[in-house]
Amino acid sequence: QVRLVESGGGLVQAGGSLSLSCAASEHVNAYYTMGWFRQAPGKEREFVAGVTWDGGMKYYSDSVKGRFTISRENLENTAYLQMNSLKPEDTAVYYCTADSRGIDNLRGGPDYWGQGTQVTVTS
Repeated sequence: QVRLVESGGGLVQAGGSLSLSCAASEHVNAYYTMGWFRQAPGKEREFVAGVTWDGGMKYYSDSVKGRFTISRENLENTAYLQMNSLKPEDTAVYYCTADSRGIDNLRGGPDYWGQGTQVTVTS
C-alpha cells in the first residue's frame, strides 16, 4: 500500500521559512515523480512543485518560483519542499504527491496523495 506522510508544517510570519518533508512507503520507488500541491481555504488544489525520479528536472508554479525549492533523497524515500520568503497567500494545506507516469500526469492529477500538512503565514 502506498503511503505518503508529510511533516514540517506550522505557523510562520511573512518573510520567514519552513521546510516540509514527505516520507514515502517503499512502494513509492525511486522511479516515481514526486511533487507538492496545496489547497487554500475556498480554493481548488493547485500544483506547487514537482521533481523527476532522478532529481534532474524540477518544476514550479509561477507563484512560488524563486522562493520554493523541491528536492528528493531516493535512498531515504523522502521528498522535501523548502519554502522561503513566505507570504500570507502561501497559507494552505500542503499535500505530498507521487505518480508513476511522469511530471505531466502528476501535474494533472497524481496517483497518490498524502494527508496534508497545514502551513499558515501571518502578516
